Order: sequence, then structure tokens, then C-alpha cells
Amino acid sequence: GYCLPLGCPFTTMASRGATEAHHLQESALQLSQPIDVVQVDGLVALKIIKHCHGSAGEEAGADVVQGALLGLVNGRILEVTNCFAFPESAGQEGDEDDMEAHDYQIEMMRLLRDINVDHLHVGWYQSTMIRASFNKTLLESQSLYQKAIEQSVVLLYDPVRTQQGSLGLEAYRLTTKAMEMMKTGEFTSDRLVKKEMTWRMLFEQVPLELKNSHLVNSLLLELSSAEAVHTPHDFLTVGGSSVLESNMCMLMDVVDETSQDSNRFAQYLKQQQRQNQQIQNWQLRRQQENQQRRQRGEPPLPEEDVHKIFKPLPSPSRLDNLLMCQQMQTYCKQLQDVAGSNLTKLFMLNAAQNE
Repeated sequence: GYCLPLGCPFTTMASRGATEAHHLQESALQLSQPIDVVQVDGLVALKIIKHCHGSAGEEAGADVVQGALLGLVNGRILEVTNCFAFPESAGQEGDEDDMEAHDYQIEMMRLLRDINVDHLHVGWYQSTMIRASFNKTLLESQSLYQKAIEQSVVLLYDPVRTQQGSLGLEAYRLTTKAMEMMKTGEFTSDRLVKKEMTWRMLFEQVPLELKNSHLVNSLLLELSSAEAVHTPHDFLTVGGSSVLESNMCMLMDVVDETSQDSNRFAQYLKQQQRQNQQIQNWQLRRQQENQQRRQRGEPPLPEEDVHKIFKPLPSPSRLDNLLMCQQMQTYCKQLQDVAGSNLTKLFMLNAAQNE
């Protein structure tokens, strides 16, 4: 429910938007320098949070929402200074709605350029539930963006994590090896071994910093120094049971899917081994038969292409396995964060009770 399906108009609009944005700014971005940090303006973070929590649905963040990130590249820093949401019609099927959303995106960038606001397209953002976002749709969309705009990133916002007290906003991009693999689209086991590709080399997380203007910093300083109403906080309350339960359920589902995928790959290896044995037996019989024909003074049988007799088995793609391993790592990281905080509170409570 939280991941976009393949073929979704969001992906089509993202690809067209990335291509058009590339034409608008190909002379402005320096594509040779890699990005070390993503600097997000505080207003951009608030707009993303508002877009996600203001989406349709009774539960905040129940629907997947997306938008465009605007900004500029300053050396090795990607500055995200503005953003706007994709229209809700982009999630509906139909070429007409898709074109309207695409035209809306391009028109927004042109209007921002006319009023002298940062309008360069530097990526996109998407909401996600408990980091359940690493799928083929995200991979293909980000690949299209990075092909058009090398420094582009995707910001993933987790509303559930934010409601638990920490800002669930992270920046990701595809690694260089992943982009090379996406050029051919072949994620077979032989190619992965040749490229020395593992699931850890699929996505890379870019450090993210929040930045405010001097006026905003002055306002925050004034508010912090003013007398505020002190409200009681239950700092030692052990919470997050619902998040732990959701993570465990999702982690078990991914583990089951990974186990099934491993079983299918094991079946493929068995079939390949059986076929190789059949090919060796056939070649051995052919050598024996040619040897007998030579002894009888007869010409040997002509050599034949083995692959015409035994059709090679198609090698299965290992992309799903890479994505599932990446997803398992995010679930484990989330469990570690929540469980570590709760264990710290439990030790503090036990120490207080003993005293």
C-alpha cells in the first residue's frame, strides 16, 4: 500500500520532468563534482511535512505523495532551497492527467524563474512508511533523475518516525556502480560477480543538514530566551511498541520473500547443473561415436553447436534480492534505534527503583 507500483504515472512524470529540467539547467550545473552533503532549507522541510500530513486519508501519511526539489549546487554541497508538490492527478491513470501533471511541473519551474527564485531541478521527494521504500519504482525513478541531473537526490520522509519524536527525513542517491548496472538493466549473478556488486552498493545515503536563514535563527533564539510555559514530559516513558510491532511484521515478510527468492535461485542452479551434466554426457557420447567411426574408416560426425541442442537457461535477475536485502537493513536499523532508546530508559528506571 505504501510503495508505488511499477508503471505508475508518478514514474512517467518524474522521467519527463527530469528530462525537461535537464534542458532548462544543463548549462548551470557542474556535473563533474560529486555531492558530499545535502543542505535543506528549514522551510523546505516544513513544506514536505505539511504535504505529507495534509494528504488525503484519515491517517497522516497514509497516501504516497511526491514533489520536486529545487535549488542549486554550490561546490560539493547540494542546496535545496525550495520545493513544490506534484498534483494529486499525477497518481491517476491516463495519458491526459499525466501530461497535465508534467506541464504543471514545468510551468512551476518557469514561474519561479521569472520571479528570481531558485528554479533549478535538483531532485525529488517522496513519503514512505517506516522506511518501506526501497523498490524498483524508486530505483528506476532515481536512475532517470541521475541520468539527466547527475547530482540529483531523493528525500524520503517517514511520518511514523517523525511522530515518534525524530525527524524522519533522509537523502539517498544511486551509487556509480548502480548507475552502470542500470544502463544495461542486467542484474544477473554473473554480472554482479564481475562488477563486484553487493546490496550495500545499490543506494548511498548522503549526509543531510537543515539550514535556516539569519532571520529565522534570530527568531528561534528570541523564542528560546523568552519565558515559556513548562509542560510536563514523560521522558522515561517506554513507548514505540506499535513501531516495533510494525517493523517486526514487515521484517518477517521481507525475510520470507528473501527465503522464497533464494529457493527459486537454488532451483535454477540445480537445473543449470543438471543441464551441464547432460551436455558433458552428450559430448562424451559424441567423442566415443566419432572414435568408433574412425576405426571403421568412416568420416566423423560434424561438430554441432551445443546451445542449439540444449537451450541455455535464462539467468534470473538478482535485483529483487538486492532490494530486499537493502530493505531488511533499513528495518534492522529502525529496530536498533527504537530498541536502543527503550533499553536506555529501562536501565534508568531500574536504577531509580533500586535507589
